[in-house]
Amino acid sequence: MKRVFLIVLDSVGIGEMPDAADYGDAGSNTIRAAASSPYFSMPNMRKLGFFNIDGVEIGEKEKNPSGSFARMTEVSKGKDTTIGHWEIAGIISNSPLPTYPNGFPQEILDEFTKRTGRGVLCNKPYSGTDVIRDYGEEHMKTGKLIVYTSADSVFQVAAHEDVVPVETLYEYCKIAREILTGENGVGRVIARPFVGTPGNFTRTVRRHDFSLQPPKVTMLDQLCGHGYDVRSVGKIIDIFAEKGIKEYVRTTGNEDGINKTIEYMKQDFEGLCFTNLVDYDMLYGHRNDVEGYAKALTYFDERLPELLAAMRDEDILMITADHGCDPSTPSTDHSREYTPLVMYGKPIRAGVNYGTRGCFSDIAATILAYFDIKPECAGEAIPIL
Repeated sequence: MKRVFLIVLDSVGIGEMPDAADYGDAGSNTIRAAASSPYFSMPNMRKLGFFNIDGVEIGEKEKNPSGSFARMTEVSKGKDTTIGHWEIAGIISNSPLPTYPNGFPQEILDEFTKRTGRGVLCNKPYSGTDVIRDYGEEHMKTGKLIVYTSADSVFQVAAHEDVVPVETLYEYCKIAREILTGENGVGRVIARPFVGTPGNFTRTVRRHDFSLQPPKVTMLDQLCGHGYDVRSVGKIIDIFAEKGIKEYVRTTGNEDGINKTIEYMKQDFEGLCFTNLVDYDMLYGHRNDVEGYAKALTYFDERLPELLAAMRDEDILMITADHGCDPSTPSTDHSREYTPLVMYGKPIRAGVNYGTRGCFSDIAATILAYFDIKPECAGEAIPIL
């Protein structure tokens, strides 16, 4: 019974790509930033070969790695969650998704207001925690929705749960998703509910993403089409707009995501379990919290033996990332970086450095090859068997 467990450590980049300067990210290196903290410790990932990956400048290299590994190159035009995950799944995006450094066009906001019956506040790129601090009180007084964006292709709507019930906020975001198509087709519309009082607002775990449908066939579609299970943990279901996924669970954070991945590992199925662990990006990268980022990586490493112990004879574990988000730079946005790929399992050859791969989609091609499926998507299979 063949199974692949693909875990995305969201934003754990391993050093700037050659075109990083084009994205404003020269010098970015997320893993190096996290490793500068005394709270950083990843001995179990080291044993698998993480520090042996080309270009990784931290940690002690393992003489006899129990896993195999590679450095992954993003070729899509972008550095956001949607583009990164789509490329992992076999879609190369030759054009970037639209971004709005000056806010959204008035005609979009007018249509949104018309259909929701609520006005709009902000309409600027903003930090998610800062925007509720600065606009939360006015939102509570007026009922207007806080609409903001970032350097990524996102239309974010924040609302206090006492002013706009969460399910209603989701409906408003579905309306925005219907409006934002064509040249204004942002990667994600994100519901950002919050609670609290002025001066003490906090975001809740009831965030929900409404993504574009992937424009082409992905490895998820192909696996489903050949009768295999595709299960997702965390926001994968949202990133792929439910396309090519048979079963899913959402999560409240990394701990919950790891727990639910292990629960799936204990179940009988044949196919793929695709997990996103979002805390690195959401809680620490975007907030420039080096220590928090380091602690989160250390926590994953401490839980890694549980994942390895739950593996069966035909299981393969793949650990990768979708972009960078260097918490030590002045920017709070994603960074254009190489990502790691660490692989482990009885079916694969151990201790092999597969160098720097041509695109993230090599992961998709490798997974499909393991299930003897000819890829209809991008990527070249890594000869891991």
